[in-house]
Amino acid sequence: MFKRLLHNLLKAPTPNPCVQLLRYVISGGVAFAVDFTTLRLLNTCAGWHYQPAAACGFVLGLLITYLLSILWVFDERRFSNRTAELSIFTVIGVVGLGLNALFMWVFVDMLNGDVSMAKIITTAVVAGWNFTAKKCILFSKRKKT
Repeated sequence: MFKRLLHNLLKAPTPNPCVQLLRYVISGGVAFAVDFTTLRLLNTCAGWHYQPAAACGFVLGLLITYLLSILWVFDERRFSNRTAELSIFTVIGVVGLGLNALFMWVFVDMLNGDVSMAKIITTAVVAGWNFTAKKCILFSKRKKT
């Protein structure tokens, strides 16, 4: 029974939004680890300003999230044209990148906060936007016309 539950939660395709959210959180954790590590390495070790370092990390995280979204998280795909799908995914990501830059600026420059703590808070906000937009726009049933 436990083995079947794990299979349903982690492997089997599912339309269940709760399972999809769990998978999105897991894939987001992987993407966040890459994003955060990239930010810290470029900012701390390479001496980059935090904004371009955060942007590079975000883009790498976005690519990981896309791959995991199409391979594991979502079972429905609204668009059969992969170029259109990736384009829309990228637009959603660019909005997320803008939100990322805005919130990092607010927390670091305006509120004089720690870069690492700002990144953690910002990631939670942007992840909410990303999941909702992707689920509603890209990874839902095609509407019959």
